[in-house]
Amino acid sequence: MIESNDITGLVLAGGRGSRMGGVDKGLQNFRGLPLALHTLMRLQMQVGATMVNANRNLAAYEAFGAPVWPDVLADYAGPLAGFLTGLERCETPWLLTVPCDTPLFPLDLAARLAAAADQAGADIAMAAAPEDDGAGGTAVRPQPVFCLLRVDLLESLVAFTQAGGRKIDAWTGQHPCAIVPFDQPGDDPQAFFNANTLAELHALESAGTPSP
Repeated sequence: MIESNDITGLVLAGGRGSRMGGVDKGLQNFRGLPLALHTLMRLQMQVGATMVNANRNLAAYEAFGAPVWPDVLADYAGPLAGFLTGLERCETPWLLTVPCDTPLFPLDLAARLAAAADQAGADIAMAAAPEDDGAGGTAVRPQPVFCLLRVDLLESLVAFTQAGGRKIDAWTGQHPCAIVPFDQPGDDPQAFFNANTLAELHALESAGTPSP
């Protein structure tokens, strides 16, 4: 059984914020706190240790009280660069990644991903959530940045990124992966809604459950 203390949580805040006009997304205000700090606090309730992946304004992130690590790959290489950084620094058997721009993610995310990985004997557990299917309905689709990873995958990810790989699903597809749907009764349908623009962030402030 995977316990919460077996998991280190990683907040992914290393992006360019290009769809927010280049601002540092994780430092934008959300309900009176920096967005990444809100995410970090929500994650700290679920795991044994936490850290932040950021590439700008490192002192501001360090003020949150968790270790801050920039990408080990150059040129804003995307979420997989954050995965790689986290796996290199992780001191527990498992790493849970969460993006900084999805502040309403489930409070039982870690527990449900861990249970699924345990049950399936998988190296990776990935959340899946309802999304607009473009035809007026919804479809449950994987959310690849919400990943529970066995730290033993570090060598595999090093090889994948050194070969130029940058897509999460292309890498996770090489390993046993449990997909965990968050579409059950009681699940918040907006839990995995991410804010790509300031307008979307402001809309999220009035949605979902209050911050912990």
